[in-house]
Amino acid sequence: MFDIFMRTTWIFSAVSFILFVTQPIGTKLHFFFSIISIGLMIVISWLRLGGVFRHIFLALGSIIVIRYLYWRIAETIPDPSQIADFIPGMLLLVADLFCITMLALGLFVNAQPITRPAAPQLREEDLPSVDVFVPSYNEERDLVATTLAAAKALDYPQHKLKVFLLDDGGTDEKFYSFDDAVSLTARARRADLQQLCAELGVTYLTRERNVHAKAGNLNNGLAHSAGDLVVVFDADHVPAREFLRETVGHFATEPKLFLVQTPHFFINADPLERNLQTFKAMPSENEMFYGAIQKGLDSWNAAFFCGSAAVLRRAALDEVGGFAGVTITEDCESALELHSRGWKSLYVDKPLIAGLQPETFESFIGQRSRWCRGMLQIFMLKNPLFNKGLSLPQRLCYTSSNLFWLFPLSRLIFMISPLFFILFNLQIYNASPQSFVAYTLTYIVAVILIQHYLYGSLRWPWISELYEYIQSVYLLRAVMSVIANPRAPKFNVTQKGNSLAEDELSPLAWPFYAIFAFLLGTFGYTAYRYAMEPAARDLLIVIGAWNVFNTVMAGLALGVVSERRERRKIQRLDVGRRGSLLIGDQEVPIIVKDASVGGLKAEIAGGDGRQFGQLVMPGRHQATIRIDSRAGARLSAEVAITSATSVDDRRSLGLRFLGNNCDRYRIIADIAYGDLSAMRALRASRQNRQGLLVGTARTLVWAAREALRGLFFLLFRRNVRANATGQQAVLPTPGMRSPEALPQTGLASEPAPAVVRPAVAPPASGRSARLPDVSLADFAPGTRA
Repeated sequence: MFDIFMRTTWIFSAVSFILFVTQPIGTKLHFFFSIISIGLMIVISWLRLGGVFRHIFLALGSIIVIRYLYWRIAETIPDPSQIADFIPGMLLLVADLFCITMLALGLFVNAQPITRPAAPQLREEDLPSVDVFVPSYNEERDLVATTLAAAKALDYPQHKLKVFLLDDGGTDEKFYSFDDAVSLTARARRADLQQLCAELGVTYLTRERNVHAKAGNLNNGLAHSAGDLVVVFDADHVPAREFLRETVGHFATEPKLFLVQTPHFFINADPLERNLQTFKAMPSENEMFYGAIQKGLDSWNAAFFCGSAAVLRRAALDEVGGFAGVTITEDCESALELHSRGWKSLYVDKPLIAGLQPETFESFIGQRSRWCRGMLQIFMLKNPLFNKGLSLPQRLCYTSSNLFWLFPLSRLIFMISPLFFILFNLQIYNASPQSFVAYTLTYIVAVILIQHYLYGSLRWPWISELYEYIQSVYLLRAVMSVIANPRAPKFNVTQKGNSLAEDELSPLAWPFYAIFAFLLGTFGYTAYRYAMEPAARDLLIVIGAWNVFNTVMAGLALGVVSERRERRKIQRLDVGRRGSLLIGDQEVPIIVKDASVGGLKAEIAGGDGRQFGQLVMPGRHQATIRIDSRAGARLSAEVAITSATSVDDRRSLGLRFLGNNCDRYRIIADIAYGDLSAMRALRASRQNRQGLLVGTARTLVWAAREALRGLFFLLFRRNVRANATGQQAVLPTPGMRSPEALPQTGLASEPAPAVVRPAVAPPASGRSARLPDVSLADFAPGTRA
């Protein structure tokens, strides 16, 4: 009876709501109602009220949006007989409908986000066995080695933990390639990484060919491992020591749990953050997704696999034949398959890895292009709306995640729409200035307030619009390519770990300069029309303001593509760990202040550092650094003293690692990445809410500053790299040859079985079986890529 009563109440409320928002109450009355609603929303937002006030806030905003939508469709569409007005008018309406649809889906997803409690801690005998996969393609040795060392040092019983390097850069296809350069590089890489794995106690795996890209590589790992759980870390995602302790326990409480996903936290700035110098002050772009959206998805059992920093149940993967490889976003596609089979996912909002994101604008666009194409592939080839295995909330959640990537189309339409009136006097939006203020302006304010209320501490005002604009210029082609042929996109590897030695203009910069110049010229023409056409001034003010907003975004974009130098390929991390330097028979106590795989900055501890002045002079002595690991073991590595400076009584030392053994990777993994609490504190410190007025003023100042800097770069920094950093890697044309046909290089011509187990036939699921490993004895000593 109660259930029937609640359903009846819900239906009555819904019908009453629809009747209310569709009533022609008049422009003035609507404006008055909207102002009252916006006032209440501002109070709720300013006081940061939650609970029932959250629903009141979203309901008030939704009423304004729906009334705008009804008015927009009923009264503003141009006359179809005026084709020049009607076609662009309909394009603008479609863009409006898309944005309102995405807003509605976003409100649904984030209606009531949840924060999971800590994972239960299990007894050692109850812990499942874990296989850690580190897929790699072309990452540098130092990146791979640091991640592997940290994976081996995870706080977990070692007899239940096995780490695998899945090397797709040393496949047999490359090893026997007809291209001598490809063959030599693959052979040297395979030998180098096998030696690295042997020293670290990691299992090296490769395969015959790069079939199905990362998904195929992960499936090859599944075919040659047997752990109850599978952990995936990208080669540049270094895990914290407690990663498994914070995640594995959740699987014991839910037998149908297939995924525990954690956030991706990055220790370096993306191109926007670096070039606008906001990394330490402003929330990073990914924090809105990992800090709010994934928590909202989790409330509907729709948090999905993000490709790394996640734990998955092998039994679930076996049920669907491994990681999905139909699209180029194997992570979200795999989660979709498993959710449709009734499996559950869970999101832990605690950064437990430290990763790298693309440093250059070119590599950033390459990464986002792959995400865009892959998510649209999922929608077109595996449309979640019609997936009968998903619940309705899950269908809406996946649809929201997929369709978001159509934003380049709407962003382009919103950019060109004002120009139809300013340049050609086309009436594509039938509304008086009074109606525009009453409906459109209040709608825009309501949407901005909703975004600020939901994401204010995770995304500053207007930053979403800037990120969308800088991507849209190049992602538009990606969108159209998937629409034309959903099966065409191929997996491209994102370049990371690059650095810029000098300030320079991005190779992708020219369209942004052309757009800015055109919009600036249009602004001048608007001023001319305002002076010459008094009858059109009201509309010119409204539409001219729209064009000014687009010009502000275009000016900011000039700063994003004007790339500041970043000499460090690997970021130094603050640590604060005690240790010692052994120089001859004398031990010097030190505090390590920061660290990277290249070296350390240390300070002599225990009083007056000048007492060791002669002993620690640069170039005088080699030394051994000793650190007690978090697991209780003594770690040591050979270092050279490269610098020594004194400030008051403090003596600071620059230390460079010597040799190429794995000791330094174990030390770096322990002191820099073993505890990520400092990085989590940085993440929390950036999540400060900025007011709308302050944020708007800041954006205008930024736009003026960055437009001027962009013009300076155009005049004086146009020497683009001959080989642009961030160029996407291209797989060699498949071509295999016999060992006898290989060039004489000092490398053995035939790989021989080495470590794990003999090759096996591909399983019925279609996974690629692992080919025989190559023994270290097969290669000449000292070879390295």
